[in-house]
Amino acid sequence: MTVTGSAIEGVNANPLRDFRPRRVEAGLLVMVAATVGAAYGLASFGTSEAIPADLGPFLLWMFGLGLVVHLAVRRWASAADPVLVPVALLLNGLGYVVITRLDGGLAALQSTWTAVGVGGFVATLLVLPRARILESYRYLLGLVGLGLLMLPLVPGFGREINGARIWASVGPINFQPGEFAKLALAAFFAAYLVDSRELLRTRLELRDLAPIGAAWAISLGVMVLERDLGSSLLFFALFVVVLWVASERWIVLAFGGGLFVVGALLSWQLFDHVQTRVDIWLDPFADPKGDGYQIVEASFALADGGLSGTGLGHGEPGRIPFVETDFIFAAIGEELGMAGSAAVLMAFLILVGSGLRIALRASRIFDKLFALGLTTLVGVQAFVIIGGVLRVVPLTGITLPFVSYGGSSLVANYALLALLVRLSHEQRTAEMT
Repeated sequence: MTVTGSAIEGVNANPLRDFRPRRVEAGLLVMVAATVGAAYGLASFGTSEAIPADLGPFLLWMFGLGLVVHLAVRRWASAADPVLVPVALLLNGLGYVVITRLDGGLAALQSTWTAVGVGGFVATLLVLPRARILESYRYLLGLVGLGLLMLPLVPGFGREINGARIWASVGPINFQPGEFAKLALAAFFAAYLVDSRELLRTRLELRDLAPIGAAWAISLGVMVLERDLGSSLLFFALFVVVLWVASERWIVLAFGGGLFVVGALLSWQLFDHVQTRVDIWLDPFADPKGDGYQIVEASFALADGGLSGTGLGHGEPGRIPFVETDFIFAAIGEELGMAGSAAVLMAFLILVGSGLRIALRASRIFDKLFALGLTTLVGVQAFVIIGGVLRVVPLTGITLPFVSYGGSSLVANYALLALLVRLSHEQRTAEMT
């Protein structure tokens, strides 16, 4: 009995070679465009009882965005995970539908920022052919990250809005530099820990935990000076998680958790706005017309939504202050119910799960830690803002990635998505060789 060459090739074939991720991605993007287009039509029909006249252009816009992103990935990251881009565009499209239903003017701005974000996505893939390039600029990235984080404190650039000094102005453009600082710091942490990883795994003394103490002090400093609780939490969580994985020591989580508790208690005792947010979290109905009004109205909206929601265009999410940014999840819960809210949560779980899979399978330490850091940013941010709406944690005033209104957040998250796509491409390419 003889064995043919084709049989041998069949036995030794790598299943990844026969996998066509871009075909899967294209099919998912078509489904996303159809789903978001249907949601847009239903929202307009629920509000005006008429199919919107611009439904056709909106569908073309959705297909156009998906086509640009798909072609860019096909050209510069053809082996990347086919789920990342469709899930992000689904979240972005759903957020745009809700924002359009709330405020047409903000929807036009969000549309513009979405186009800018897609441009940033393409530019990131184009100028970064290898993720390892960032490893060589670790200290520069660290300085850039800290500089962007402190930019709102610079006289002439920084602006205070709604009690938080997290904005910077360059001419007519206002943006949140902290959104981009997180990406630079994620790359810096990953690159910095590559060199010290073996030392941390074999010997971990108190002085080795000094970087956590420094991150703790800086995050508290940011909160004190900029009154930005959300960015402080993200910054600290990012470093602790990456350091924990790099060292493979549970003591890092314990030490980081202890510092978090100490910092939280100190913040609660020293700062009035932290006390207010904790009081609202514990009992918003103690002042339902004052400080607790926002969370009380969000709770009523979620209750009105029930299991299946009031229907797109039939709710009253506009009564919630800043619903298009901090509380857009409450608007989704009211009009799409628990089913729609669960779908959003599952989309984030898929996004985070894909990022963790990239980190788990990466062969290079920098790629592993960098993918973990980027995924941590998305996961923690989504948990904190959704948890704040559901009263699981106190409110922090950050946005829901890809969903909330906000140009800085949207552009930064598309750049983050491009970095994950690049890392996924390199990881899958390595597996196929």
